[in-house]
Amino acid sequence: MRIETYGACALAVCGFGWFALDAAVAAETDLEQVTVTANRLEEEIPQELAKYGTRVDVITAEQIKSGGFVDVAQALETLAPGVFIAPKNGPFDYVHASFQGSTTGDILWLVDGVRVNNRLYNGTTPLDTLPASMVERIEIIEGGQALFYGTSAVAGAINIVTKAFSDKPDGAVTVAADTIHDRHFDGYARDTIGNNQFVAYGSADKSTGFQPFRTQDYQPSTTDRRRAYEVLTVGVKYAYNFTDQIRLSIDGQHTDGRLDFALPELVNNAYNDRNEDLVTAKLDLALSDAVQFFVKGYFHNWRSHYTEFDNSIPPGDTLSIIENDGPWGFHDYGANVMAKLKFGQGFEYFVGYDVQNYGGSDAVLVITDHTERTQALFAQVRTTSELFTNVKLAAGVRYSDPSVGQSDTVWNLSGQYDINPNLFVKGQVGTAFRLPTAEELFANDPEDERGNPNLKPETSTNANLSVGARFDVGAVHNKVELIGFYRNVKNLIDFTSFDDNTGQAVFGNVQGTVGVRGGELAIESSLMDSLSGSFNYTYNHSIDPGTQVQVANVPMNLVKFGLDYHPVDQPWGGTLSVNHFGRAYATGLWDGTEAYGNDTIVNIAGRVFLDPQRRNRIDVSLQNLFDRTYATSLGTATRDSDGSNYTYWNLGVPRNLRIAYTHNF
Repeated sequence: MRIETYGACALAVCGFGWFALDAAVAAETDLEQVTVTANRLEEEIPQELAKYGTRVDVITAEQIKSGGFVDVAQALETLAPGVFIAPKNGPFDYVHASFQGSTTGDILWLVDGVRVNNRLYNGTTPLDTLPASMVERIEIIEGGQALFYGTSAVAGAINIVTKAFSDKPDGAVTVAADTIHDRHFDGYARDTIGNNQFVAYGSADKSTGFQPFRTQDYQPSTTDRRRAYEVLTVGVKYAYNFTDQIRLSIDGQHTDGRLDFALPELVNNAYNDRNEDLVTAKLDLALSDAVQFFVKGYFHNWRSHYTEFDNSIPPGDTLSIIENDGPWGFHDYGANVMAKLKFGQGFEYFVGYDVQNYGGSDAVLVITDHTERTQALFAQVRTTSELFTNVKLAAGVRYSDPSVGQSDTVWNLSGQYDINPNLFVKGQVGTAFRLPTAEELFANDPEDERGNPNLKPETSTNANLSVGARFDVGAVHNKVELIGFYRNVKNLIDFTSFDDNTGQAVFGNVQGTVGVRGGELAIESSLMDSLSGSFNYTYNHSIDPGTQVQVANVPMNLVKFGLDYHPVDQPWGGTLSVNHFGRAYATGLWDGTEAYGNDTIVNIAGRVFLDPQRRNRIDVSLQNLFDRTYATSLGTATRDSDGSNYTYWNLGVPRNLRIAYTHNF
């Protein structure tokens, strides 16, 4: 089913009711100012972590809308402090990601608290099918987060919260188009009727794309010279509140897409057909102030079929079938049980059990069908204000036991000391882990690689410490925080040997330690009632134990600067964002290692409200204002003429004008 038929489907999902919305004018980024429509145990985890020493930044739906971002990757690339995101070739594509100097696989991705990491491959994120319009907020949780979230949360976790329940009816519908040929529609509606709460949302994008490589990088054998995509996402949520203390909720989300896989040589047509389903059921029970329970079950089914037809050299009428609808994918289902308990004065306790069942295969890269199970027990104790008025401390431990590979135990200590109302110190120390992926365990490609079922989990020791201040200069409100981070990763999983008999590279645990050291400076300022700004500088020193140089695709520094103008007495506003990523290195190229990066991208956007109630708005955004040609990553290809190798650039989005109209009901 293609997107020509998607408009009616999305309208049906989003059109059962539209109601009034008072549009937010200011883009708030402080977690403490985020409004949550229901206080639920799992939903509160990031907020609770923030109170006990963990830095948590929030990107709001208003920030995303005002910036004109198409997908979640674009929003994170521009707005997320300390996070480097480099989409391969624009929206809805694979990305390189780094969080405080980490590799891509050391970030845990969550949707509404459910892990959505691709357990087939360590370097493949879920960002290629997450539209920005489905977002209520994005929570960026710094530092090792294995205690509550388990595997992969080595550098941190990023939780994408979809449209939330609301006690008041509201909804919106948006249509948009841009100069790189994206045609967009989205809408949502939500309401509470008696004890019943409803949310429905939908989003559809279709684009013929832009040229993903420099002209000089194309070989004559490649005839597909634009990267196209089609993505449809629909979601429905329902909750029934038996009482103020007991709620049952069920969420479902489906994604259907066709995503081009661009290459500068040979390709006539290459794409992934994608289908994804995510279903969760949650039961919250607040039996008293001293006893709260939470039970969640989830099912995540991710399916893709890869097709690639190649031209001859020179191109002719005959095509080579590299892969025709080759299946690859995984399913992940499990349950989580957690309780919050308080006995006596001064302390509260969290205990939980987590089980994850996983299976997957890849016919293209020869990962045989398999299943795994991981079970975990975790517990945390926290102080309360009854014990200390200006100090909050927490300590926890988690034991994980996978059915394949070795078990692991991690711990975490965190705390915050409010020296006075304007000055604070916070931090966390602990350990985290990453379980091996299916590729690393089970791959058996006779022409390339072989997995190793005896792999140890990657383990890390982490520390994040910061000092911050809130102060006013006249009418200007400021928040400044200086952060230092430290991480040592052991048992790094990579190719460690070569089997001469089979001609395969074999995965193993690398001896030595990947050392990450760095720091952040974060500044937020309300320059006046109608103008706010933010600045984030991140320095990453990440050393590969094998080469003793910076880890591949991790820039040494990041700078993110933003301004938002939102006059309450005027029907318009605007934003400016500047995103600089420093020098990075690509490895495994035909000549070894090459540098790229050191680029600065400027975006501007404006919005106009067409009526006093702010129900109708037009957003205009200009991405890559100065039309800079820059590489998001590098790759190796072969010349048609003589078979020699060369390096090509994956290009970022060129200058792109986007216009959107939104009607709020």
